[in-house]
Parts: sequence; C-alpha cells; structure tokens
Amino acid sequence: MTASAAPAPSRLQNYLNLIRWDRPAGWLLLLWPTLSALWLAAHGFPGWHLLAVFTLGTVLMRSAGCCVNDVADREFDRHVKRTAQRPVTSGAVSVKEALALGAVLALVAFGLVLTTNAATIGWSFAALAVALVYPFTKRFLSMPQAVLGVAFSFGIPMAFAAVQSRVPALAWWLLIGNLFWVLAYDTAYAMVDRDDDIRIGIKTSALTLGRFDVAAVMGFYGLYFAFWLALGLSQGLGAAFVAGIVAGVAQAVWHFTLIRERSRDGCFRSFRLNHWVGFAVFAGIVLDFLLRG
Repeated sequence: MTASAAPAPSRLQNYLNLIRWDRPAGWLLLLWPTLSALWLAAHGFPGWHLLAVFTLGTVLMRSAGCCVNDVADREFDRHVKRTAQRPVTSGAVSVKEALALGAVLALVAFGLVLTTNAATIGWSFAALAVALVYPFTKRFLSMPQAVLGVAFSFGIPMAFAAVQSRVPALAWWLLIGNLFWVLAYDTAYAMVDRDDDIRIGIKTSALTLGRFDVAAVMGFYGLYFAFWLALGLSQGLGAAFVAGIVAGVAQAVWHFTLIRERSRDGCFRSFRLNHWVGFAVFAGIVLDFLLRG
C-alpha cells in the first residue's frame, strides 16, 4: 500500500511562493536601512503615515521584484537545485501571470507613494528602473551584487525625499555605506550556489572574488559599519547608536564563523539571518532619538 501523493499547491499558494511570502528575510533586509533613513531624516519618529507607507511599500516592491527576478532567471533556475522548484521555473505559474502579479504589486506600491510628495514620486521611478535592470545584470557584470546594492538601498534617498522634499548629500553617503552591507550578505548568498553558477555561466561577486571571497565579505562589513558610524556621529547620535553599531559588528564577526569554511549551509544561514545586523543599527538609531527626548 503506497502513501497518497500530497495535494498540488493552490493557485494562491503558488503566488505566495512566488513572492517568497514565507521568507521575510528578503524584505527585512530592505526595511531596516529604509526606516533608519526615515528616522535620520525626521530627527526622530517620522509619523505613522510615512512609517506605514515605507513599511508596506518595502514589502510590496520586494514581492514585485521576486516576480521579475524569477521570470528573468527561469532558464538559469532550472539548473540549480535550490531554485529548480520556484513557481515560474517549475511551470506552476506562467510568465504572464508572474509579470501581471508583479505589475499589480508595483502599482499598489506606487499608489502609496502618491500619498507623499512630488520629490518621492519622482525618485520612485529611478528606484523602479534599477529594480527592473538588476535581474539581467548577472549576464554581463562581474559583480551584479553592486547593482542589487543600489536597488536595495534606494529606500534611503526616497525616505529623505518624503520627509524633507529633497535628497541631501547625507542620504547618498548612507546609500553608499548600505551598498557595502548588501555586497557583504549577497556575496555570502552567492557562495551558496558557486558550483551551480560556474556550470551555468552566471556572473556573481563570489566567483569574481574567488579565494578572497570571505576576506572581501568581512571588508564589506567593515566599510558599511565605518560609513554608518561616521555619518551617524556627524548627525549628533551618541552612545545608544554606537551600541547598535557594536551589536551589528558582533554579529558580523559571528557571520565570519558561518562562512569561513564556505559550506552551503553556513553561507545560506549567514544570508538568512543578516537582517538582524540591519535591525541592530536601526534599533540603536531609534533608541538614541528616544533617549534625547
């Protein structure tokens, strides 16, 4: 007597799998630097309206990005064990369905942006352009993670635009600093699929950096913390903020122990838990403003 086969996922479940609904780490990696920028731009709590707009917008745009990414990578994903069963690659969701879902999610996010101001609306088009270009950069850029870094950091200038109706130099320096954090965790992520990526011809920072990958990841962490520490101190942040940075650094040191042997499980765990690094920095910023009263 054989066990009955598990029922096929429903259409709704396939859509939820497509947008990685069960994997919040992706949108948390975008959320913490965006909210940190909101607090810095507003010199404290930015108000419930902007907090809701940027939190919901982050979730929606990350979900839309998953739709575009899976369509762009569908031929590559079928050759990688970790991604072979993604809904578009497996045929559970058609290309047209995935693009339609992504478009709807992006339009809802844009509807939220329309409740802010003209500056934020304008910058949202640049953010969308970078997000759409990124999935295709794996074909020709030796370090496509740098483009992802810009895409995953664009909430920073948009947050300043929403609060101040302009994007000061501080926002761009924060973006550059955050880009190094993205390079750190996404290089660790790329290390998971190194063998598969060599075989199918995808370009990644892990392959480009070769045997210096682990050292580079730690260097990227160092640059991220150095940028944000210097910029935070320049804005008058104090002990609580520094404590948040120290907590982030401690986590980065622990992540070194996860990736130093380059095991798939260790590198993937490092990526999956990296959002706590961003949370530590965000918590330090929030606490610092609260203590100031």
